[in-house]
Amino acid sequence: MKFTGIIPARYASTRLEGKPLADICGHPMIEWVVRRARQSELDDVLVATDDERILMAVQAFGGKALMTRSDHPNGTSRLAEVCESLTDCDVAVNIQGDEPLIEPEMINQLIRAFREDPGLVMATLKHRLDTPEEIRNPNAVKVVTDKNGFALYFSRSPIPYPRKETAAVYYKHIGIYAYKRDFVLEYARMPVTSLESSESLEQLRVLENGYKIKVEETSHRIIGVDTMEELERVRKWITQNKIQR
Repeated sequence: MKFTGIIPARYASTRLEGKPLADICGHPMIEWVVRRARQSELDDVLVATDDERILMAVQAFGGKALMTRSDHPNGTSRLAEVCESLTDCDVAVNIQGDEPLIEPEMINQLIRAFREDPGLVMATLKHRLDTPEEIRNPNAVKVVTDKNGFALYFSRSPIPYPRKETAAVYYKHIGIYAYKRDFVLEYARMPVTSLESSESLEQLRVLENGYKIKVEETSHRIIGVDTMEELERVRKWITQNKIQR
């Protein structure tokens, strides 16, 4: 199978406009994401953007970028537009463009999942939550799985309900996805579902339509960038740990 990493990158952002181009230690954020993704076992890495400034920035450091429509409701929809033209791609890995510290091994975990089970249509990641604050935070999406590692449900609420405090174990869903190319195109044609709309979680559309999502556990924890404070945290982390692109 051929694995292609696709990084959706929009210029518009309600909390941090132009963040794909935000400077991190002398390089735009999107460059950090691309170069770290290239350290994985992906066969190719592309940036999907609706802004020529991002396109030019990616091309300037030798990356690959494609222009997409500006009316996509979410990153998966943008991914589907790209997949329509990728006839030599078997599995598309959707990598968030605002995670400059993405660990290549996280991408490799998803690649291995498809190599071990070619029948998968979709896979994603989770890590264990340890603090009550994280568990209660609606921005930290929780996931529960069956005994074979397939998602039962995703929610912004704490799941499972802590009827017995010591018995509950919580996992945070990490928003990196791998899809069979053909399934991305099928997913994009599915209407929005009720649970998806209620929780504002697009992955619920997959479960509501009867498909399975494999969820692999990772020990890696990364800092996403949605605010200026988080951007400063990433800059500080990279400087202190001498992280290389």
